[in-house]
Amino acid sequence: MEYYSKQISRLISELSTLPGIGAKSAQRLAFHILNMPTEEVQNLAGAMVDARQNVHYCKHCFSLTDDEVCPICSNPNRNKKVIMVVESTRDLAAYEKTGKYEGVYHVLHGAISPLQGIGPTDIKLKELMQRLQEDVDEVIIATNSSLEGETTAMYISKLIKPTGIKVSRIASGVPVGGDLEYIDEVTLLRALEGRTEL
Repeated sequence: MEYYSKQISRLISELSTLPGIGAKSAQRLAFHILNMPTEEVQNLAGAMVDARQNVHYCKHCFSLTDDEVCPICSNPNRNKKVIMVVESTRDLAAYEKTGKYEGVYHVLHGAISPLQGIGPTDIKLKELMQRLQEDVDEVIIATNSSLEGETTAMYISKLIKPTGIKVSRIASGVPVGGDLEYIDEVTLLRALEGRTEL
């Protein structure tokens, strides 16, 4: 039985296709949108359409930007000799929030996952290797600690090592505030291997 009119049902249906939005969240968002002033709804819709039409890959790092080159790559104060390889633009943003990394990035837009049919040619690896023809001292591999992330890190390391460029992997381990008894063995092993002197 239909509870809502066709327009409301369509709005709920469209919102529920977004990641992390279930049926109840989609309903809440739909009714919030319906109660917003028309101008705000138009601004929201316009921002979504503009972003979809104007956002593309940075020609250097493949992050998402609405310019030809993203703000990080165009910043003259960034160290272009150090490249951090991340899986997504969201990962890049997470590192930027620390305010401590001064190099540049390379966004793969995925990770190698044979089970999902994603191979090395399906992510931005060829483009990374082209960037390494420039003056690069170090590549920091900052893929996730998942099976796919680890596979991708090992693959990249094997590609880069013959070039003589230094390859490093971010440390991973016990999260701050985490209880050791609830942490998996791989994470504990990585924490132990990545220990530093106090």
